[in-house]
Amino acid sequence: MISREVVVEVMRSGNMFSEHINTSLNPFGLTLQQFNVLRILRGRNGDAACLESITNDMIHRMSNTSRLVDKLIEKGLVRRAVCKENRRKVDIFITQKGLDLLNEIEPTLDTSEKEITAALSKKEMEQLLQLITKIKTIN
Repeated sequence: MISREVVVEVMRSGNMFSEHINTSLNPFGLTLQQFNVLRILRGRNGDAACLESITNDMIHRMSNTSRLVDKLIEKGLVRRAVCKENRRKVDIFITQKGLDLLNEIEPTLDTSEKEITAALSKKEMEQLLQLITKIKTIN
């Protein structure tokens, strides 16, 4: 059945991409999930994020976002603060050290992404992106 083959190959490809990116992040002491959290926080442009919003924005949604954030706090890459408006809520921010690390990682990640997509022309990458987007909007 062709639909099963497509689903299986997309899943295999996703795993291959994750493994490749993880290997690229190893020298920086980050996992793919930790890197994803840092990118989400950087995208807030200094605004706070809560655990729920980080989890919702993650590529791989998981229940251990709190543990990921704790690891990043230990590394000095993010900080946690009690929300001023609601003391039961915790705000999470990226630190300057976290921003600096992301800037340091960018060239390595650019190279890694180019290696992954090297067999495709720009037009083919655009087509693939359109097809993946089409699948995601149907579901």
